Order: sequence, then C-alpha cells, then structure tokens
Amino acid sequence: MTVPRKQVHLGAHFPGVNSTTVWTEPDSGSQIDFASFEHLARSAEDARLDFFFLAEGLRLREHKGEIFDLDVVGRPDTLPVLAALAAVTDRLGLVGTINTTFNEPWEVARQFATLDVLSGGRAAWNLVTSPDAFTGANFRRGGFLPYEQRYERAAELVAVARALWDSWDDDAVLGDREGGAFLRDVEHVGPHFQVRGTFPTPRGPQGHPVLFQAGDSGQGRDFAAATADVVFSMHSTFEDGRAFYRDVKDRLPALGRREDSLKILPATSVVLGDTAEDAAERARVIRRQQVSGPGAIAFLEQVWGVDLTAYDPDGPLPDVEPDVGNADITRGRVRHVKDPRPVVAAWRARAEAERLSIRDLVIAVTSRGGFVGTPTHVADEIDRYVQQDASDGFILVPHLTPHGLDDVLATVVPLLQERGSFRAEYAGPTLRDHLGLDRPAEGRAATAHLDQQPVG
Repeated sequence: MTVPRKQVHLGAHFPGVNSTTVWTEPDSGSQIDFASFEHLARSAEDARLDFFFLAEGLRLREHKGEIFDLDVVGRPDTLPVLAALAAVTDRLGLVGTINTTFNEPWEVARQFATLDVLSGGRAAWNLVTSPDAFTGANFRRGGFLPYEQRYERAAELVAVARALWDSWDDDAVLGDREGGAFLRDVEHVGPHFQVRGTFPTPRGPQGHPVLFQAGDSGQGRDFAAATADVVFSMHSTFEDGRAFYRDVKDRLPALGRREDSLKILPATSVVLGDTAEDAAERARVIRRQQVSGPGAIAFLEQVWGVDLTAYDPDGPLPDVEPDVGNADITRGRVRHVKDPRPVVAAWRARAEAERLSIRDLVIAVTSRGGFVGTPTHVADEIDRYVQQDASDGFILVPHLTPHGLDDVLATVVPLLQERGSFRAEYAGPTLRDHLGLDRPAEGRAATAHLDQQPVG
C-alpha cells in the first residue's frame, strides 16, 4: 500500500520590523505603503500559498536610549492591513499577531470574527504574550504582567473569545423580515472576564478563526498543545525541528487531540543561486547586511551590559567582564534576560576555537538555519523536512520588502507541485481548508472548556 505524500504548508511572512530586514538595500521598498503588502499577498496567492503572515510590534525596541537599528522602518496596525488585503485577494489566509497580555477578549474576538466574515473564512490570530514592562508602559495598566502569569491570562482570554464566537449558532442570523427578527438573543458571563451583552458579530465561515501560537518554553508548548491550530516555530534545523515536532505532537493525545489537528511551521529564510556556490556567496552577503558592524557591537552590549563602542567589530571579543546588574541597556523584546556570565564564557571559547571576530560570532550565534542552494536543492530539502516529520511546512521570511520571495515562488514552489507535495489549486475557500483543519463544532457545547455561568 502506497503511503500518500504529506502536503507541504507554506506561508509568506511580511518582514517589517524583524531581525532579517535589510531596509537599506536599494532593492528594498516601503514597509508601510499598501502596495508593498499587496504585492506580497497577491504573489503568495498566485503561488497557492496557505497564508500571508503579519507580525506585530507594540513598541519599537530601544538600545541605549535610541531606536534599535532594524526597527526604524515602521509598522502599521495589523488588523486594518489584513482587512484591506481581504479586498484584493480571494483565497489566501490572513494571519495577524495580536498580544494576549494587553488586549481584552471581547474586542479581539469581535475584530477577528469580523475579519473572518469579511474575508469569507480566511482569518487567523497569532497569539503572543509579553511580560515586558517596557512594552506595557504604552497601555493603560501602565505596566506588565508577571512572567509566570502571561500564559494564564492568555488561556483565559482565548477561552472567552471562543465562548463569544460560540455564542452564535451557525443559523443564528434569521433575517425574518415579516416576523421582524434578525438574530437570536445571546449573553455570556465568564468566571474571570466580565463580558456582558450580545456579541455583535455572527459566527464566521470557519466557526473560529485559526489560532497560531509561537511560545517555546515548556509552558508555551503546553499552551500550544491545548489551544493552537498552528505553531509558529523557531526550530528550523532538521534534527532540532524533529525533536520539537515530536515533543509538541506527543502532548496532543492526552488532550484528546489528533496529531494532524496541530500544524508545526518553523520560520525559515531561503537564498537561491544558479549553483550552490552562488547561493552560498549571496547568503554570506545578506548576513553581513543583516549584521552591521555597529549592530554586532550593540548585540554584544545587550549581553555585556556595558558600552563596547571602543571595540573593533572585526576584532576579538571584549576582554572586560559583563555588568550583571545592568539590565536596562536594551529595552524591548531583544533584551537579554539570562545570566550573561556563562553566555560570555561560551562565546569566548567558540570565538577562540573558530577564530571568529565579534561580527563573525554574532552572525554565527544569531543564524537560525534556512535553505541555501539551487531551487532544486531547496525544494528537495523542504520536502524532506515535511515527509520526515521535522515540520508540516514553513513560514517563509524574506529579507527584502516586497519582492523578497518572488524567486522562491517562481522556482521552488513549482518543483514542489511537480513532486505532488504542494497543491496546484486551492481545495476550498477557507484557511482551515488549506491547512486541513476541522471546523469547530457550533454552539455552546463547544465552550465546555469555559466554566460558564448563567446570566442572572
């Protein structure tokens, strides 16, 4: 009996504020003009990709009181961009990152339900948490959430959002013009969030928008197994990917879930060339653009906690010891939070053994795999990862906006289609159709995870 090939799932990541973004490259366009978003989304849909992925930045990261060098490109609000893209695409999934620490369930549930209705069932919510007080200073609580409580709040927020989506039956819109009835009355009160009143948006074509999650700690993996439809993984090398894949998938049976109910999609970059040597040289040039000399020094300063601008980025690592008490030199999600002393010791040993300069070391420790080679080689590798359970596909992260994936979509995707590993046409209208995910059951029976109380 022939075992059918696993289908590769692919998404297109809009670079924006990102450690891969090379905004100074002459071929790089605007990060905020709608034409940039539209080009990537239309190109991805033409290639039959599963979705367009847009990250979120609630505050620009700072280093020594100045904006971090890759954050200067700007970032519009996620949901209006996705709503605009819904109007210029027909089948492509639309994935938006919205923080669970600084938002309220009623508002987020309404926004994603609206996007799902307007797009014909293509909405997805990438759940992220943040314990960061620097980011939290922008919000009315004026602070943050203790690290250990971030997933607790996220789980409750998602449970309430699901209850709100389930507060409508699929046939709740009556549209009875003669009887004067349009919808059924619904109300919900949860044990923690005080959400009262009729939820104003009907259940969308997908029942629930698809849920993405990106946490990697043990707590984050448990949350993903219990909650997510897709994990946005950072484990992009083969053996690391297989270990992560197995670890997360093995958590599913105890939660009553099938293995194929959760897709694992690592972020990855692709650099192509006519030959392996061409591609390797192009990848080397790109990494040097992504890690400038001042950028390499700033990266080390996050760990050392002291000013290192006197050091040559093409010279040896600093000979001074880290300041373990200085945690404020960098603020935002790039801030280093581990004990710097063992990190510094390990980096010094590696730099000495491999004869690496500061910049070489930073490039080495910040590289996360990726595919480099001819289109045939890259297609072979993507297919190998999926067929051998190192992932269910990839979220492709280009380094240029908006044309950074043009060559991949034009050459690698057709090769995957020839192998029978990637769709030639969409099988259905919704993102759940693209990902092979079940539609959640309708009605209040689907909200058993939330200890609902009747409205008195």
